[in-house]
Amino acid sequence: MSTQAEVIVVGAGPTGLLLAGDLAEAGVSVLVLEGRGADLSNLSRAFGVHARTLEEFDARGLAEELIAYGGAQLPGIRLFNRVTLHLADLETRFPYLLMTPQYNVEEVLRRRALAAGASIRYDHKVTGLDQADGRVTVHTVQGDYTARYAVGADGVKSAVRQAIGMPYPGEAVLKSIMLADVKLTDPPPESPAIQGINGAFCFVAAFGDEYWRIFAWNSADQKSDDAPIELEEIKEAARLAFGTDFGMHSPRWISRFHSDERQVPNYRDGSVFLAGDAAHCHSPAGGQGMNTGLQDAANLSWKLAAVLRGADPALLDTYNAERHPVGKAVLRSSGAIIRLATERSKIKAAIGGLAAATALHIKPIEAKAMGMISGVGIHYGHDKGEDQLVGHRANDIALADGTRLYEALRGGKFVVLDSAESYAAGFVADADSAAPDGTVKIVRPDAYIGWAGEDDPAAIRAYLESHAGKS
Repeated sequence: MSTQAEVIVVGAGPTGLLLAGDLAEAGVSVLVLEGRGADLSNLSRAFGVHARTLEEFDARGLAEELIAYGGAQLPGIRLFNRVTLHLADLETRFPYLLMTPQYNVEEVLRRRALAAGASIRYDHKVTGLDQADGRVTVHTVQGDYTARYAVGADGVKSAVRQAIGMPYPGEAVLKSIMLADVKLTDPPPESPAIQGINGAFCFVAAFGDEYWRIFAWNSADQKSDDAPIELEEIKEAARLAFGTDFGMHSPRWISRFHSDERQVPNYRDGSVFLAGDAAHCHSPAGGQGMNTGLQDAANLSWKLAAVLRGADPALLDTYNAERHPVGKAVLRSSGAIIRLATERSKIKAAIGGLAAATALHIKPIEAKAMGMISGVGIHYGHDKGEDQLVGHRANDIALADGTRLYEALRGGKFVVLDSAESYAAGFVADADSAAPDGTVKIVRPDAYIGWAGEDDPAAIRAYLESHAGKS
């Protein structure tokens, strides 16, 4: 017997849960299938939430809830004991890196998805998938589930990706990466501290409670993922990289894994989409993995909802067009960081570190690096003839009624700024308080500018009809 929904999301990690919550809030019937049990493991590799992700949470009314869990708010990231990326200089309400475990992110998103009406079924391992007649059937051990669309947000070993035969080209970057949450007797003066030398790499960052996240690698200690791991191995990597193990003790968990650099050629196959690690994976350098997946979901969710309520189906093609280049750029940036950090040659490492430090002291280069890592500087392209503002991230601004733009976006709304007309699909702000340049802008639900130009009601309505569907 087949159970039906409008959208099936495979994977109840951060990417799948944000997507499911967005769809459910938009009135879409959404079913989440998760292979793990309901008592999800408390262990997680992701540990940092960047500024752009917090902005996306703000546009959903979730940022303050996540921040309330606690966690250090890092105003800068120090690289290789040479240069600091000053996140405090970012133009955002969240000019920092929030150190909080992935399970906190999942908890916030899970509660919101369930409250909005999403259905989550645990212990549902996907065994296959078929597409026919504009429908997708997902096969599990428990039975079949049918939907108009399906999204694979089920990680690096994605069953959805394998079922549609989508290649996942790339290569292994690092083997035997060690992770741990520990207490430190003699912590570093700055957090996070990052260093790579002597054939070893170590990242040390405070969670804001009594524990510190350690990410370490030692070229002389390479073992398989399932090999037993002792705290002494992590201490040795830290001593090689920093000259000290910071007095590590009392680990609450330790894990070993390997890191690949891979990306699918297309994030879409018919009625099936891939997001997060199912579509791209890379080294943990820069803490961009979970954040990139969450932003994939923010880009895709409103488009699926819009098409299901009558928007132009071609809108779904823009998901790959916009997000694939971002995934590729994240692979490049994180790969460059990790390769420099794990350079075995002291001479090459010194030269590379000096070159990186010199470059990052140049303001435009530092700003670009911060924008990439934080996500604030990521923007999408625009078609020929479109205003150059199209595709750019929309800054949060004060609106005429005393609220903020990102508050007006909540509920998956489009917001029309600076128009003399009124539009059912959006909020119209007073031109004087919203945008001194006078250009009319339509801000999409993912807080990017979708349309800009003169105050042309017919053109604005045409955009909203093709991109928002029926309210």
